[in-house]
Amino acid sequence: MEKYLYLFLDVATLSVPLIASFYPKHSYYKHWSSLFKAIFIVAVPFVLWDMFFTSIGVWGFNSTYLTGITIGNLPVEEVLFFIFIPYSSVFVYFSLEYLLKSNPLDKFHNYITYIIIAVLGIILIFNFTKWYTASTFSLVILYLLYHLKKKTNLGLHYLSYCMTLVFFFLVNGTLTGTFIEEPVVWYNDLENLGYRIGTIPFEDVFYGFLLVAAIIDWFNYFRIKKD
Repeated sequence: MEKYLYLFLDVATLSVPLIASFYPKHSYYKHWSSLFKAIFIVAVPFVLWDMFFTSIGVWGFNSTYLTGITIGNLPVEEVLFFIFIPYSSVFVYFSLEYLLKSNPLDKFHNYITYIIIAVLGIILIFNFTKWYTASTFSLVILYLLYHLKKKTNLGLHYLSYCMTLVFFFLVNGTLTGTFIEEPVVWYNDLENLGYRIGTIPFEDVFYGFLLVAAIIDWFNYFRIKKD
């Protein structure tokens, strides 16, 4: 049964948000068209990025925990990750739109953005030769600079992502070896900071944010366009 572990994590992450998608007062499923277009637009470059890093040994996968089905050089479970995880993460954002009367981060979102840019920028200066660190931090900085220029309120992006971090640490912790003998996904520490949150590379937090935040942006764009 070990070979189904990664697939199980994918499906388990999707299960509750999928069931809750049909809540009649705020139905997520009614926005599936916008959501899946957004996921596709963002997931394609992320999958290509993933394939490239796998090919040059920035990270790789432990066959013990995989079904053996592949798409290119990636396990099918890894490709599903870029569909199921965003589905569930954007569901949190969508739910907070309905549940929150006011967002406590609305007043501070620009300060959060400035701090993230400053911290990642300083780290980047001293680690620009490391593939995972350099690419992730550069793209996050560019993303945030773009939204500063557009004067986007990222308060709900930040709040919803913070709320998903509990599940992020459970899933990514398992994938990187916290609860099992060997990691499902291994990382070459020569290409990252070598700093771990438990077993999770520090860069993963920002990689995940970029993935989810970009999909939220496209999700909102398609919803507005549809309306």
